[in-house]
Order: sequence, then structure tokens, then C-alpha cells
Amino acid sequence: MNVIETPLPGVVIIEPKVFGDHRGFFMESYSYQRYADAGIAEKFVQDNVSFSSKGVLRGLHFQNPGAQGKLVHVLQGEVFDVAVDIRVGSPTFGKWTGITLSGDNKRQFYIPPDFAHGFVVTSETALFAYKCTAYYAPSNEGSVRWDDPDIGIVWPIAAPTLAEKDANALCLKDIPRDKLPKFK
Repeated sequence: MNVIETPLPGVVIIEPKVFGDHRGFFMESYSYQRYADAGIAEKFVQDNVSFSSKGVLRGLHFQNPGAQGKLVHVLQGEVFDVAVDIRVGSPTFGKWTGITLSGDNKRQFYIPPDFAHGFVVTSETALFAYKCTAYYAPSNEGSVRWDDPDIGIVWPIAAPTLAEKDANALCLKDIPRDKLPKFK
């Protein structure tokens, strides 16, 4: 597997080895030792799958406390996936990086705990899978506004379909600092 660093420390793109022929393909989507050797030695405790239509944007979500690291990939379709550093005191606070993930390119994206995460569907539909390092805790969930001008994410869709909580999320500068994770 190939691991590609991004401008945000700890956020990486993973290109698994894919073995394919006229019958289809095979790939190992996760192996603890292989990922630990690549610097992702997290213990994953929950797997999630979401299905969404074109233009649906989910995010930018985080949990604090109980931050979730996420290893994400697309099983079918295509999304533009984003990680944002929201760790107070981090030299990259408020910075983002993004990547196109698809069932065709089979890339994975690792977002460490304490980062916000979101994606928008760019194909007709997308089946999105993610492994999480902590259990979902609704009482600890937070959202950063998807179009926060200070972050400046360049989304490939101008008018996404949003959940109410995402449409009403605050800009990063307006979230009380005690609600955000601290840089360690």
C-alpha cells in the first residue's frame, strides 16, 4: 500500500494494493499490522456506512470529548472528502485538505482524532464507509459550518443539500474554545 502525506500532519491518503483482472478485483481494505506499520496504530471500535445522493454534504463533524479518528473510503460512487484541523493551539488550526474518493480509485483517507470531517457526494449516489476509533456520542458531537469563509474550503458543489444541524453550524471562530479539542 502507498501512504501519501497531506499538508495536515497525521492526515494521510492511502492507496491500497488492488489486484484485478477480467473477473473483477480484490483488495485488503484494512489490516491492523499493515496500517500500524504505516503510522496508523489506532484501535477501531465502530464501522459505519452511509448512502447519499448527489449534492448531499455531511459535515463538518467532530466529537469532543471522545474524538473519533476515521479511516474512510467509498465503496460505490464518488465524494469530495475534507479534513479540517480544529485543535486549539495547532500551527495548522483552521487549515483544510481534501481529496476525491471513489469506488473506482479505491483510495482511503485517514482523519486523526480532533479533526473535523465532512464530504459531499459528486456522483449520482455514493456508498461511503468509515472505521472509527471511538464510539459515536451524540452529546459530544459538534459541527463547523461547511462554508466557513475563514477556512475557505473549495467544495465542488455550490448549493449542497444539508441536514438541519449542518445548515445551522457555527463558524470555527464562533465556537467556544472549551468546546474544541486542544493541540497536544
